Amino acid sequence: MKAKAFTPRRLKIALIAVPMLLGIVYYTLIASDRYTSESIVAVKSAVVSASPGGAISLGTGTGLLSWEDTLYLLDYVHSGTLARELNDRLKLRDHYEQPRADIFYRLWPGTSIEWFVKYYRSRVELEFSDINGLLTIRTQGFDPEMAEKLNRAILDSSERFVNDFSHRVAAEQMKFSQGEFEAASVKLQAAKAKLVAFQTANKILDPIAQTSAASALTAELQATVARLEADLKNKLAFMQPDAPQVVTLRDQIAANRAQLEAEKARTTNGQGGDRLGTLNVEYQNLQLASVIAEDAYKSSNAALEAARIEAARKLKSLVIVEAPTRAETAEYPRRIYNLLTLLALCAIVYSVVRLIVATIQEHQD
Repeated sequence: MKAKAFTPRRLKIALIAVPMLLGIVYYTLIASDRYTSESIVAVKSAVVSASPGGAISLGTGTGLLSWEDTLYLLDYVHSGTLARELNDRLKLRDHYEQPRADIFYRLWPGTSIEWFVKYYRSRVELEFSDINGLLTIRTQGFDPEMAEKLNRAILDSSERFVNDFSHRVAAEQMKFSQGEFEAASVKLQAAKAKLVAFQTANKILDPIAQTSAASALTAELQATVARLEADLKNKLAFMQPDAPQVVTLRDQIAANRAQLEAEKARTTNGQGGDRLGTLNVEYQNLQLASVIAEDAYKSSNAALEAARIEAARKLKSLVIVEAPTRAETAEYPRRIYNLLTLLALCAIVYSVVRLIVATIQEHQD
């Protein structure tokens, strides 16, 4: 066919009139109305305050918006897990597979689950704002009731996801800290029990104090014996050995020496060893173990309190800024906008083709 056959009239019919006629027929007779429901949400961190006494309280004020968790939520809303869950709850496939003339936006029966998930994602629009951290959820349905039901079901599942996720993270952290605290508590109780058993078995409360007291008493008795012996020598210088005062001094010396030997016998183990010294070393080891266990207990208790505060901070909540709405008019398809866009595209294509045809005709002439 020669280029002269492409007259402006024929080009207008082929490139503008026919596409516009097809577009008008599609948008007026075939295209199905699609209603939308919109909601706006965000994930908020808990407000935690700790009193000087160690008590923790969750504040009711406005916490910080968690952008990272909101992005996690965005991925969850578009996940295949949620798509299958919502299909079981709302029978989404039955709704989207209803026989309709609009073959471009319906879900064909018998499609695979992977294709259904892709179709679900195309009917659930998500928009995350980098400015304020808000997530906008728009759901589409062939009737306003289903669009609203789908949006509310997504919010219910999202709230459960946020709660379960934050509680699971907090529980894992608390479980570790609680285990360390319980282990330190068991060690402390065992160390104290060994110390009490030592005191009961040896019938002594504090070997250190007992050693100090025994040393002081022994020194005092030795000093007394030395003083009495010196006094005895003085009296024997001018008295008879059987004088009453001399006999009395001798009895006092014998009594103090007997007491001194008794005290020495109490502080030895029968083989000449230092009994109190041995008990003192063993007691100090047990006491040191008890102090170490108590320090570990205090540290684990402080770590547990810190973990409890940190776990409380990790608790999240879903904030619904705007509840799902029920549409009164269909938002899609945008018939006038799409027809005008089609007209503009057809005009551009017509202009380009017309220019090409004119150039070819000019060269033929």
